[in-house]
Amino acid sequence: MHLQSVAGIAAYFSEAFEPAAVTQRWAYLAGLWHDLGKYRPGFQRYLLQSDNPDAHIEGKVGGREKTHSAAGALWAMRKLGEVHGPNGALAARVLAYLIASHHAGLYDWDGGLKERLEETDCQTELQESLAASPPESILNHGDFVPSLNQIPGGSAGFALWVRMLFSCLVDADFLDTEAHFDAGKPARREGFPALDQMLAAFDEHMVSKAAAASATPVNTLRADILRQCREKAALPAGFFSLTVPTGGGKTLSSLAFALKHAHAHGKRRVIYAIPYTSIIEQTADVFREVFKTLGDEVLIEHHSQADAADKDETARSRLACENWDGPLVVTTNVQLFESLFASKTSRCRKLHNIVDSIIVLDEAQQLPPEFLQPILDALNLLVKHYGATVVLCTATQPALNTTDYFDASSNLRGLENVREIIDDPDALFGALKRVDVALPQDWNTPTPWTDTAAQLGAEDCVLAIVGTRKAARQLHRLLPPGTLHLSALMCGAHRKTVIDHIKTRLKAKRDGYDLQPLRVVSTQLVEAGVDIDFPVVYRALAGLDSIAQAAGRCNREGRLDGKGRVVVFVPPEPPPLGHLRKGAQACISTLHGQQADPLARALFATYFRDFYSKVDLDGKKIVSMLKVEPKTLGVQFRSAADAFRLIDDKDSATVVVRYAQHRDEIEKLLGILAAEGPARWLMRKLQRYTVSIHKRMADKMLEQGDLTLPMPGLYVQQDVNGLYHPLLGLQVEDVPFNPHLHYL
Repeated sequence: MHLQSVAGIAAYFSEAFEPAAVTQRWAYLAGLWHDLGKYRPGFQRYLLQSDNPDAHIEGKVGGREKTHSAAGALWAMRKLGEVHGPNGALAARVLAYLIASHHAGLYDWDGGLKERLEETDCQTELQESLAASPPESILNHGDFVPSLNQIPGGSAGFALWVRMLFSCLVDADFLDTEAHFDAGKPARREGFPALDQMLAAFDEHMVSKAAAASATPVNTLRADILRQCREKAALPAGFFSLTVPTGGGKTLSSLAFALKHAHAHGKRRVIYAIPYTSIIEQTADVFREVFKTLGDEVLIEHHSQADAADKDETARSRLACENWDGPLVVTTNVQLFESLFASKTSRCRKLHNIVDSIIVLDEAQQLPPEFLQPILDALNLLVKHYGATVVLCTATQPALNTTDYFDASSNLRGLENVREIIDDPDALFGALKRVDVALPQDWNTPTPWTDTAAQLGAEDCVLAIVGTRKAARQLHRLLPPGTLHLSALMCGAHRKTVIDHIKTRLKAKRDGYDLQPLRVVSTQLVEAGVDIDFPVVYRALAGLDSIAQAAGRCNREGRLDGKGRVVVFVPPEPPPLGHLRKGAQACISTLHGQQADPLARALFATYFRDFYSKVDLDGKKIVSMLKVEPKTLGVQFRSAADAFRLIDDKDSATVVVRYAQHRDEIEKLLGILAAEGPARWLMRKLQRYTVSIHKRMADKMLEQGDLTLPMPGLYVQQDVNGLYHPLLGLQVEDVPFNPHLHYL
């Protein structure tokens, strides 16, 4: 029977929570009662008459007989109230949240679930369900005594605990339903290697890699970083920081720590979260190369746009929603953190699989400041109560310890007991110092683009990084023919082609085969995870962490006889308002009058303290929305989820462009879209050919006939000559740069 099966699966999923015996009873009852409303004669009649595979999903077809999620919620409150009194009825609201929300997503209590359960139709649903005489084995709650005294994290952990239970219920419901309609589907979910197999494959790969590596000082230091990561993996679970300069091999070293730590402590999976999709595929490809002896299916690669369209659940979209049931997940910060605060079933489904995992936060300094407090609160709960280990991995460590930048007297809460993996980070940074940084003589006097262009034009091999797409075009226009350009107005496939070309030419120049100048102008999309190595880098004024990341593209491998050269300049226009400008201001405050190395590790404490002081770390008031009201158990689940959007993309538009070098592939995919409509695999392939622009501009171009709109939210470039430039990408005018768009 579906109800008993879901109850058993949900209880199994929750056994890793603390305290397991109590939490499993909550999950079991939620599963047992979640579809109580389906006993109604009208609903049974509907199922028998319908040939819709989604007939069991509430809300697909209008009509009172189609609803079924209120009955179990009301029964929980009635039954537990009758047996255990007012306290039982209050505690039963936990089950009401879970059951009534299992198709629509978690409700707010006030203005949502409370009012819904008071509706006459919902009361009638319960009455009709009970009149159908469900078995006593379904209606009985056994010896369960509802209590709110053992919630992981107490009242501060209530909202996450409910979302965790909700995850157990909805994933169990999805999986059991899926197995019913397609008996072979569960088997197709299997086949991932075990973490111990992956550890053995990793060790074998690193032996081969070390044997092939040249004996350079940088490679010697990378080997020592790897050694320390392996040794520290035996330490107890909790928070760790891995502070390694750019180019120190932290990607593979952090993976080594994660795999060894999982082996030592019986962790279930490794989740690698990255702030940019511009590098997520690169990281996933690195990992696939490491584990290639284990086959093709070794990891789950999950981007934000890899989800099915954000619409009602269907058979197709359920299959597209990944529950992260694999040993290694490579995903984005957007997916990880928006899922942790989500209300939708498809986004919450994966949460229970974060329990007992190792979460590696790559480029941890990129955690979004205005969401930082709720993120840190959630991470503390995951580590303390859900068996997670979190690794903050970056060259520019924000050091989010409670004692660093957070003050309990100001009600600011940091991470608890973060342990550094590297024995002596200062010595490591000194040994890996490969650049000298030249700062502006006057932080208040901008350098005209013509002057910067003249300086770049005098260099044989140089990378210039600026803060906006508009600035990249302005500077590129002033440089000699042959200068390359990189920005988010180029689709992902185009950017990859250019980056691969840059890497090829850099190698040819090192080998003495390329005598032509190599000059590149880019936005900050090259600053994280793009392994390019220039002798000279110019960086427009930005946050100190961005300047350090830019410096990581200079003399990265330490091949120069001397130091690489990084030049920081003040551009003609200040950084855009918001975090970029506040970061630049904090950088000036930190470096003004600084005589020592501007990238000295100790300066980042000063910088981040100044930067965080300028930012509201809970800008959307998520913490207050998720604070439980003790008299009603009221929580604003849905409001918090709607507010917790790392990328506020309501004003942005996604445009599929016609990039000439992949024209045949793009036309083929667009043909399938026109004929068959959106599918997850199709949207994922099209993602490589998309550009994000302001919706206002997209609508203007639509009106002009430059774009079409084949489906809501997806624009397609018309076949207009010159609209997609082979060097600069999509030709749009007056497009303000949104630094968050390339996180998707």
